[in-house]
Amino acid sequence: MAISAKDVAGLRQRTGVGMMDCKRALEETNGDVEAAVELLRKRLKGKMDERTDRAAGEGVIAVARSGQGAVMIELRSETDFAARNDSFLEAARKIAELALQQPEGDIQATPEITALIDELRITIKENISLARGVKLAGSVGTYEHHNRQLGALVKADGDIGEELLNGLCQHVTAATPTPLAVDEAGLPKELVEQQRTEAIEEAKASGKPAEIAEKIATGKLRKWVDENTLLGQVYLRELDAKKPVRDYIPKGASIREFVRYTVGG
Repeated sequence: MAISAKDVAGLRQRTGVGMMDCKRALEETNGDVEAAVELLRKRLKGKMDERTDRAAGEGVIAVARSGQGAVMIELRSETDFAARNDSFLEAARKIAELALQQPEGDIQATPEITALIDELRITIKENISLARGVKLAGSVGTYEHHNRQLGALVKADGDIGEELLNGLCQHVTAATPTPLAVDEAGLPKELVEQQRTEAIEEAKASGKPAEIAEKIATGKLRKWVDENTLLGQVYLRELDAKKPVRDYIPKGASIREFVRYTVGG
């Protein structure tokens, strides 16, 4: 059948593939546009795979949420230029929304997600990859920084309002130092013990008796734990109050976990 220039141009606009390749694909599929897109995807897959050894150090964070939970993904590209592309940003959003259908835990690259990434590789001509993704189920706050380079999820039990949960997500992305865990129980035991030992040795080195050195070390360790856990840090949205996050959690509620992503981090 005859393939019109309009059809070829439409396929090229959709896929970013050269005019002649688009025309041949339409001829081979008798003008079926969807079939032509699939043919181009398969035909160019090998060429796209040749680019997978090129470093993909740029990208964006995308977040999606539903009544059942929230998802955060990191989509990588080779260049910042590609990561700012509208089609790239839209694909990242779609991937996050598709991932909402998955169970809690790490996000898997389903055929539907893979097809979106392959289409990006065709149009942008870069190594595009789903670097990572996670879904938290239940009551989950979300935050996606305006530059799409940072994001966070915070999961809670009990009656915690959405505004506070989202505020805690923002805190997780901005706090210095970045919290290592929700509370002391979540900190690596060997790290806590290392801090305790260093605090005791420092106190002893100042000439304090062992009993006093132990008390000084306990105080220093408590301060270090607060500085490095979400519940112990001063809540950034209420800095003037100088109160730790734990003071803002309603009675009977608790923070279960948080996840923080930064592109390339």
